[in-house]
Amino acid sequence: MDKLKAYLIGFLITILAIAGFIVYRWGWIKLLQVILAIGFVGFTLLLLFFTALTLYAESWKYGVILAVLTAIAGYGSYLVLTWQNLKVVGGIIAFFIFLFAFGIWYISEPDLSIADRFRSAEKLEKMGRYRQAARKYEKAGNYVKAAEMYLKLGWLESAAWAYEKAGKYEKAAELYEKLYEKEKDTYYLKEAHEYWKKAGNMEKAAKALEKYAEEEPWFWEDVAKLYEELGNEEKAREAWEKALEYYKKEAEEEGVFWEDVGNIARKLGMEELAREAYRKFLEYCLKEAEKDPMWWKHVAEAYEYLGEKEKAEEARKKYEEYRQRIMKANEETSHFPD
Repeated sequence: MDKLKAYLIGFLITILAIAGFIVYRWGWIKLLQVILAIGFVGFTLLLLFFTALTLYAESWKYGVILAVLTAIAGYGSYLVLTWQNLKVVGGIIAFFIFLFAFGIWYISEPDLSIADRFRSAEKLEKMGRYRQAARKYEKAGNYVKAAEMYLKLGWLESAAWAYEKAGKYEKAAELYEKLYEKEKDTYYLKEAHEYWKKAGNMEKAAKALEKYAEEEPWFWEDVAKLYEELGNEEKAREAWEKALEYYKKEAEEEGVFWEDVGNIARKLGMEELAREAYRKFLEYCLKEAEKDPMWWKHVAEAYEYLGEKEKAEEARKKYEEYRQRIMKANEETSHFPD
C-alpha cells in the first residue's frame, strides 16, 4: 500500500470515528447540525473570497450578484449554527441547488439567450439570428443547415467544419480552398487536400497538394506519388523534378538528403547525377559511422546503390557486429538486480 492510500484511509477512519463519537454523545441530530454547519460556513467563505476577488477586479455587476449570494449563504450559516428556522435552511439549500442546476443548463449553451433557448432553430433562422440558429441545428444533428447558417454569417471555417460533420467532404474542401484564397494560409490547402481525398476526388486532391507544395516544397514527393496513382505521368515527372531540386538544396546543408537526390535522379533516368549523389551519401555515412557504428547499415545501403556488393557486405558485417555488441550489453545489464 502506498503512502497516499494509507493517508486517505487514515483520514477516512478519523472522520468516521469523530462522526461516531458525535452520534454516541449527542445523537444523529447533532451530527446533521455539524455537517450542515461545516458545509454552510465553508461555502460562505468561498463565496466571500470570490466576491472580494470580483470587486477587486472592478467587475461590479458580478460582484454585487456574488455579494447577495454570500449574504444568503451567511444567513444560512447563522441559522444552522443557532439551529433555528430549519425550513428556511432547507429553502436556502434548495435555492442553491436550483441555482447550480440553472448554471449548468445556461453554460451548456452560452451563445444563446434565455429566450433563444425556447425558440426553434427555424424560428431563429426566420428572425435572422443565424448564429443562434446554427447552434440549434448543430444540437439537433442537422449539420447541413448549420453550415448554411454559418455561410450566411460569412464564417467559412465554421461552415467547413459543419459540412465535415455532415459528411459533405467536397463542400468542406471547396470552403477550405476559398479560405486559402482569402487568408493565404497554406494550412487551408492541406485541409482542402485531405477533404478532396475523403470525397474521392483525387484529381482535385492532387491539385490542392500541388499548390501546397509550391509553398511547402517538402511535399513535392507526395504530389508526384499522387499523380502517379492517377496515371498522369507528365504531372508526376514535373513534381519529381521539383522534389529533386528541393532535395538538392537540402543535401547541400545536410548530407543525409543525398540519398533522396540519388533515388529521385535514378527514377528520372539521370544515372550520372544518381551515382554522384550516392557517392556523396556514402561519404556522409562513412563520416557518421566513425562516430556512431549504427551508420554502417546506411554505409552498406550506399555501397549497394553504387553496385559495390563486396564493400556493402563488409559494411553490413560491421553493422551486425555492432548489433551483437549492443544485444550482449543489454543482456548483461538485464541480469543485474534492481
